[in-house]
Amino acid sequence: MIDCAIQKKSGSCKRVSHSRRWLISSALVLAVVGTSAAPAFAQSTSAYPNKPIKLVVPFTPGGVTDTSGRVIAEQLGKRLGQQVIVDNKPGASGNIGTQQVVTADADGYTLLLGFDGTLVINPHVFDKIPFNTESDFAPVGKIGDAMLILVANPMVPVKTVRDVIALSKTREGGLSYGTSGTGGTPHIAGELLSQRTGAKLVHIPYKGGGQALVDVMGGSVPLVYTAVAGALQHVKSGKLTAIAVSSTQRSSALPDVPTFIESGVADFDISSWVGLLAPAKTPKPIIDKLNAELNAVLTDPETRARLDVLGITATPGTPAAFAAEIKRDLGRYGAVVKSAGIKAGG
Repeated sequence: MIDCAIQKKSGSCKRVSHSRRWLISSALVLAVVGTSAAPAFAQSTSAYPNKPIKLVVPFTPGGVTDTSGRVIAEQLGKRLGQQVIVDNKPGASGNIGTQQVVTADADGYTLLLGFDGTLVINPHVFDKIPFNTESDFAPVGKIGDAMLILVANPMVPVKTVRDVIALSKTREGGLSYGTSGTGGTPHIAGELLSQRTGAKLVHIPYKGGGQALVDVMGGSVPLVYTAVAGALQHVKSGKLTAIAVSSTQRSSALPDVPTFIESGVADFDISSWVGLLAPAKTPKPIIDKLNAELNAVLTDPETRARLDVLGITATPGTPAAFAAEIKRDLGRYGAVVKSAGIKAGG
């Protein structure tokens, strides 16, 4: 520092003094900002949520996925002390609603009800898709798995998986099976069954599983791959013949129906899952809080029972575990889609 006495004649001492005070003030301001940023962030996340949360469901109201989302929204809202509002945004096999969450603020107030068909199958069956499953979302946690089942019209001479495979090879053009639509998990399961066993199965896509079930009971199509929840009452009434479930364990609702693995198809484990995701860059403390409350909801006996009625087995877990499952399914389903040449609209 230049001595002020030396500068008196030039009149610069006053200017140096002002400059020094400005530098000191600026340093103090920066220090205050630096030390207060972390507490301010902590306060904003610890106060979360302080307003209603929107849960985007990329499907029409009334289906199993939508209903499961409403069960979770209701119970999660009670635990968080804020209403969780379901916002149905259907279209393009779930792509429209899913993309809306990508562009939402990453503040924890917009969540996605994620479905495996949209997040891990659509990226392979659509030529262009408005989101990247791995980079555009922060997984919160998986809600549960919906068990799938292969059923037949009682007039079709099949009782087991071996029967289905054998009959498909004797019929010219193969044996048809209906599903809720092209590229859905039931479609992937049917294609995988063909690839693993050599069965000659022909996919018939419907606009929803309900009409597919109506047609198989009416005899228009011999087989349908669908969720256990949709077929349950018809199997119990004898209107449908249950062939096998595609999970590792038998269904508690249909304990006499074997799994595909028990029926001789090794490593055949395909269930349709549903979970919660947030936009990428949502703060970790918010993700952790949502995950903790979601797990609390999923361990509640009443909630588990309500999901069980829908054919969904609750699966509490961590965001990391859910992210790993998403990555795994992107890879394994992608291989099936590529091998079968599945394309949206096909």
